[in-house]
Amino acid sequence: MSSSFKAYGKVSESDQAKLEARRKTRKRVAIISISSIVLVCVVVAAVVGTATHNSKNGGDNSSKGTLSTSVKAVCDVTLYQDSCYTSLGPMVNSSNFKPEDLFKLSIQVAITELSKAASHISDQGLFNGTVTDKLSVAALKNCGELLSLALDHLNESLSGDIGSLLDVVDDLTTWLSSAGTYQQSCVDGFDDAKQELKDTIVKYLKTSTELTSNSLAIVSWISKVASSVKLRRLLSHHEAAASNSMPELLHRMDRSLIESSDLRKKADIVVAKDGSGKYKTIGAALKAVPDKSNKRTVIYVKKGVYFENVRVEKSKWNVVVVGDGMTATIVSASLNVVDGTPTFSSATFAVFGKGFVARDIGFRNTAGAAKQQAVALMSSADQTVFYRCHIDGFQDSLYVHTNRQFYRECNIYGTVDFIFGNSAVVLQNCGVFPKVPTLGQQNTITAQGKIDPNQNTGIAFQNCTISPFGDLSSVRTYLGRPWKNYSTTVYMKTFMGNLIDPDGWLPWVGTTAPDTIFYSEFQNSGPGSVTKNRVKWKGLRTITSKQASKFTVQSFLQGSKWISDASVPHKTDL
Repeated sequence: MSSSFKAYGKVSESDQAKLEARRKTRKRVAIISISSIVLVCVVVAAVVGTATHNSKNGGDNSSKGTLSTSVKAVCDVTLYQDSCYTSLGPMVNSSNFKPEDLFKLSIQVAITELSKAASHISDQGLFNGTVTDKLSVAALKNCGELLSLALDHLNESLSGDIGSLLDVVDDLTTWLSSAGTYQQSCVDGFDDAKQELKDTIVKYLKTSTELTSNSLAIVSWISKVASSVKLRRLLSHHEAAASNSMPELLHRMDRSLIESSDLRKKADIVVAKDGSGKYKTIGAALKAVPDKSNKRTVIYVKKGVYFENVRVEKSKWNVVVVGDGMTATIVSASLNVVDGTPTFSSATFAVFGKGFVARDIGFRNTAGAAKQQAVALMSSADQTVFYRCHIDGFQDSLYVHTNRQFYRECNIYGTVDFIFGNSAVVLQNCGVFPKVPTLGQQNTITAQGKIDPNQNTGIAFQNCTISPFGDLSSVRTYLGRPWKNYSTTVYMKTFMGNLIDPDGWLPWVGTTAPDTIFYSEFQNSGPGSVTKNRVKWKGLRTITSKQASKFTVQSFLQGSKWISDASVPHKTDL
């Protein structure tokens, strides 16, 4: 992000020029200082690591320079070291080394590899029209879109001023986490296809997936090194000084508009089934939203049931959709897996445009329990907010796919894995309502999909209420099950009715779960919150207040400014 100094009151041109020069100088000094300290940390870590390695191996005195040693130190923190050495080693120039250069190179090689894989996997490439069954054809189409999203996030990670990498590290971690999830979602889309087809997809994405993970590991490591030398304080001071000199008039205007009692009257676009608005469908209204706008566009959707599948495309930024109430304005559809639509493209309402806000509106998928996966709402965009929304389906109702998301005072209904995905999401003051599934099914509220230990993802419930919707006396209902190896889910200060099974959690397969998951229950209440007879998994953790605070809005979602800008009430801490 770039911005210019604008003063209040009168300032002479010469004074303003001097002030601007001093500000730029301070910024350059801060960036140089940060890069220098990180460089020292990298070299020290490399030297210590190499010395330890050499002592364990008889003092090998091979003639590797400091740079190659430092590259090795960086690659040693990744999950896929061989691909890291192979991709970065030949590209590094020892005479011009900076820590951020390695990070940028790691993303560049990931982009190159993913671009090649995407072109091969396209329906005109690898399979050349030989795939004909409906689900596989749709999965291929979805895969193309998902890999495009992954490339967007990788490219976004390279944009801006990486010279000051540390003050955007939270964004970078989010975008790289999402890039990895998009590639995994492509693979998951072939679960219902022939095994050899899925195996081929896995093979073509193997290297790009590893390189994306390496980039994530490198930025996470640099962040930890920086934190250990307390650079965050320097950056916070620098950011505060910059923000104090630059008024955010746009945000102020947006905030006053969204807080106003007559928001609906001031909407930019009105949708109404009865023809009293400019548009009769939400899809048509979204086409009228300007692309990549930094100004909010408010769409008021009058009461009624809108039978349509809606997509907020990735080019539609900062859209606000407001209805007449969570059960008065409803978007309804019924796409599902059994009838041939993959989970990813079954959503009644799907969000890809960043900065999206929904208020006082409902989303439902009416396919029914027998139709298996059928998404009501999917968010795949960064910094999305849902306030007083009704989300109703059966299996896979709410797909919290990727990026950062916040839900407040929403009611969510479903049966199997009905809140699932791999975003960083906090659900606050929400009602969670398990429904009656098909005969023989068990209810699982969550299926979190964290695939990499360096991802900043997970599902966090805070001050929510879990109650049955219908007679669940003969149905076993669980807090969740681990979809992936690093599945992360935390319930905090949440009321749990007696519908929750004493075991609490259900294995994905077999009788246990990977030791690498992170599941926790903190200061919950109600008859279902008793933990005495919970499953005895290593990944089921008892946490302190300090550890629980890591899953609050301020820490887990890396700040709340974007929620405040949406004028949605929220609690930043425990």
